[in-house]
Amino acid sequence: MSVADSLFAFSFAALLLTLTPGLDTALILRTATAEGGKRAFQAALGIDTGCFIWGALVAFGLGAVLATSALLYDLLKWCGAGYLFWLGIQLLRKPPQAVVGQPSAGARGHHSFVRGLLSNTLNPKMGVFYVSFLPQFIPSGHSPILWTFILVAIHVALGTAWSVTLILTTRYAAQLLRKPRFVQVMDRVTGGVFMLFAVRLALSHR
Repeated sequence: MSVADSLFAFSFAALLLTLTPGLDTALILRTATAEGGKRAFQAALGIDTGCFIWGALVAFGLGAVLATSALLYDLLKWCGAGYLFWLGIQLLRKPPQAVVGQPSAGARGHHSFVRGLLSNTLNPKMGVFYVSFLPQFIPSGHSPILWTFILVAIHVALGTAWSVTLILTTRYAAQLLRKPRFVQVMDRVTGGVFMLFAVRLALSHR
């Protein structure tokens, strides 16, 4: 596979992956709706950082250990499932009076970043996916380490563009989306989605 073919094929596959609704999309939409675009972008940066962390692990061979070690996979899987379930519970239990159109006084930007980072890095399926997916698009004769980071950068760029699109969409509909009742419903739906992903992750196999 030539360099151009590798870049095109991977970009197309990564675009389809990015546009497929999942945990990242749910997190960005909920954060943008309840806390504003700035917080949502910080969550997106956390997700992007998680992708680069997984990319680094794969590039330097540690991702292969995750793919072959049942103990490590299960440990990370249960940590990730527990974290997602906890996030879901927090959203479901949030009282209606706490739902407002702007971030609460206690909200911190780094909390949004950490939330995005942990939701990504504590998902072992991301590591296994990168281990099995990225090598297929590395041209023969080229540096695996360099190309792993190039491919991850493309994935991150597409993900960031999609996140910005979602954030801008919620911004234009801000008057509707930030009504307390709508935000409360969004929290309940997103909380349920997080808990569903937690159960799916807990029951998943490599």
